[in-house]
Amino acid sequence: MEQKINLMSHLVAGYPTDELAFTAAKALVDGGAAILEIQLPFSDPSADGPAIQGACNEVLKRGYRTKDGLAFIKRIHEAFPQVSIYLMSYGSLVYTPGIKNFCSKAAGSGVNGVIIPDLPFDYDEGLTAACKENGMVNIPVAAPSMSPQRLEKLAGAGFPYVYAALRTGITGTDTRISEETISFIEKLRKGGSRIYGGFGISSGKQSAALSGHVEAVVAGSVFVRLITENASSEEALYQAVKNKALELTGCNK
Repeated sequence: MEQKINLMSHLVAGYPTDELAFTAAKALVDGGAAILEIQLPFSDPSADGPAIQGACNEVLKRGYRTKDGLAFIKRIHEAFPQVSIYLMSYGSLVYTPGIKNFCSKAAGSGVNGVIIPDLPFDYDEGLTAACKENGMVNIPVAAPSMSPQRLEKLAGAGFPYVYAALRTGITGTDTRISEETISFIEKLRKGGSRIYGGFGISSGKQSAALSGHVEAVVAGSVFVRLITENASSEEALYQAVKNKALELTGCNK
């Protein structure tokens, strides 16, 4: 029997509605996702492809605020306390209310860690310390475009986890898992950090190719697209999302 692959799956809080987003979260958990990465909708994302950008825009049209996203996260945490929740957002939403204040509220909502792609790991405005004070972890993002020196610096910085964006650019398009991809991951692992690997992961084949090299495989746009395609039927949405999660975790074999 093949070993289950750890999956970190991405959701946009409130998309397309809070109720359907909750259905999607249940489908992901039932499909074997170990971690839910929940994104607070933001108007000017720098790393998100068309599927996630479109989802964020739809939610923001309803006047959705950070407090609404945190309330959604709290609901997910209370429903699925066994699942880790990572909050994904951008520096502006974290910095504006005050980083310590933001981290306190996030922790109170059940967040275990934060992923803020546009805050550099060595100039994070105090985010790592504020996370630690509130029992969370800051998970910096590494990209293949980093210089060897900077990559080595991040690997040796002592972060428990690092998110490896497996190619440059935006997420949502297919990523080929090559020898170069694996080499990039292994360089990040040298300092002892556990690696989450994602960007363009949509198939069980990709997931299996990564599984021996990362703590968890990250998939986002593929789920957002499935949610969009099945938004008119709660049952169809649940089945489509659950089936894709089962594929990515290797549990559909």
